[in-house]
Amino acid sequence: MQRIRSALFNGLWAVWTTAFTPVILVIRLAGTPGSWVRAASRTWARGILFGLKWVVGITYAVKGAENRPEGPCLIVANHQSAWETIAFLVLFPEVAIVTKQELLSVPIVSWFLRLSPMIIIDRDSGTKAIRKMMDEGAVALAQGRSVLIFPEGTRSDHLARIEFKRGVELLYAKLGHPVLPVALNSGRYWSSDKKVMRAGEITVSFLPPIEAGMPPQAAMKRAELSIQNELDRIGGIEPQALAS
Repeated sequence: MQRIRSALFNGLWAVWTTAFTPVILVIRLAGTPGSWVRAASRTWARGILFGLKWVVGITYAVKGAENRPEGPCLIVANHQSAWETIAFLVLFPEVAIVTKQELLSVPIVSWFLRLSPMIIIDRDSGTKAIRKMMDEGAVALAQGRSVLIFPEGTRSDHLARIEFKRGVELLYAKLGHPVLPVALNSGRYWSSDKKVMRAGEITVSFLPPIEAGMPPQAAMKRAELSIQNELDRIGGIEPQALAS
């Protein structure tokens, strides 16, 4: 049954995305304001989450909402499936997501990524990608938009222990904003290597923020351990001690 429900959802996803073609035309005629593009992206994302709930049976619950900083921040989250790249458009209405260049090959989606605008990087370009993240991240924050990065660099199995790539330390040092660590277990229900989705409730935990100005390596190690400890708590594994 879940195989059928998953296939039905994928079909509805394609139809819903295609239905946004007229929206693109209207926005272009209006001069393509970024705020309009982001509003359309949120509507698209809500439709996807609605389909997941009523077709597949995947819902979500947010924990620790009081931990969100008042102003824009650097959001670091673990990455287990496509779910979070959609849901964060709703959870953080004004967000600039660091995303991979390969998504520019996806029709319609690529248009929204370019004009939101998101921070699109070529992961194989090394220091050039890091420089682009820092420059465009600073612009987004100056506009009042938070910056979201998945510091593992790619999706991982929900049972794997997380490990941040070094680029996020440089991003934290450059941007000078607090960090909001976010832990989620989306891979339990929509894994990166399976087409069949499982019904259930995804937990999204906003963890205590990390202030700006800490030594970058210590700050990101703290964020990494904070996320891992929350994932371990959800899975019933003994938490590690947080770095001071």
